[in-house]
Amino acid sequence: MPKITTFLTYDNQAEAAARHYLSIFEDGKIVSSIPGPGGAVLSVTFELFGQTFIALNGGPTFTFSQGISLFVHCDTQAEVDRYWSKLTEGGKEGQCGWLVDKFGVSWQVVPNVLGELLGDKDPAKAGRAVQAMMKMKKLDIAALKRAHEGS
Repeated sequence: MPKITTFLTYDNQAEAAARHYLSIFEDGKIVSSIPGPGGAVLSVTFELFGQTFIALNGGPTFTFSQGISLFVHCDTQAEVDRYWSKLTEGGKEGQCGWLVDKFGVSWQVVPNVLGELLGDKDPAKAGRAVQAMMKMKKLDIAALKRAHEGS
C-alpha cells in the first residue's frame, strides 16, 4: 500500500463510481470491498494504472469541488478524445481540459505535449499556446501546436 492514497467520498455511489472508472481506464482493477449495513458496499478499494483509490459511501453531506481534480496524462489525441468522451458522459465540460464527471469528481484530461508548449522559452510561442488553450474545452493537440507555431 502506498503511503498516500486518494480517498473519494460519495453519497452512496462508491461502487458505481469505481466500476465506471474501471470501464474507462484499461489498466485497473478492484482490490477489495467492505460491506456495510444490509450488505451494500460501504467502501471499495480500486487501482487505476497502479495508483490506489478508496471510494466510500459517506452520505449526502459529502460533495466534491473543483479544488481537487484527477489529472489524466495523455500521449495522443485519441487518448484525449476517448477519456474526455467517457468522463463527460452524464457530467459537464469545463474549460482548458477540465471536466466534472457524473459523480461530481473533477478531472483534467491533458496531452503530455501541453507542458512543452506552455513552457517554451520563447514567450510569444508559449503565449499563443496559452491563448489557444483558454478558448478550448477538450484540448486539441494539433490546434495547440499550430497556435504555438503561429500558424
